[in-house]
Amino acid sequence: MSAVEARLAELGLTLPEVVPPLAAYQPAVRSGVYVYTAGQLPMVEGKLPVTGKVGAEVTPEEAKELARTCALNALAAVKSVTGDLDRIARVVKVVGFVASAADFTGQPGVVNGASELLGEVLGEKGVHARSAVGVAVLPLDAPVEVEIQVELAP
Repeated sequence: MSAVEARLAELGLTLPEVVPPLAAYQPAVRSGVYVYTAGQLPMVEGKLPVTGKVGAEVTPEEAKELARTCALNALAAVKSVTGDLDRIARVVKVVGFVASAADFTGQPGVVNGASELLGEVLGEKGVHARSAVGVAVLPLDAPVEVEIQVELAP
């Protein structure tokens, strides 16, 4: 077991299976020393646990937990192309999309769920630049979607 997966286990988490693509793309692609993930939905065992807009059908607290799930799914996608999460030198960038009710402006707090998970699991290697964007709708009516870019150690 890798050190990263051991840390996940300490946190009571397990790395899920890679979420299969919903369309014509790959869950993650490696280019040189970088791995880019596709947008990861908060799928759990092939299903979305909740759907709808944050600030309407979904509370910000629920959405923050869903963003954590997205980040966990993103780590699974990274492992699918690297074979070992210990190869991560650092998370470079996180982009979070939040399906938002018209008056919801708390996107950064929602995407903190992903950022905080990456910090808990990877420590300093999990510190990253980030964007948190409100959108009208996401695939399958998901409340949140997260993609990450990581740099690999040589």
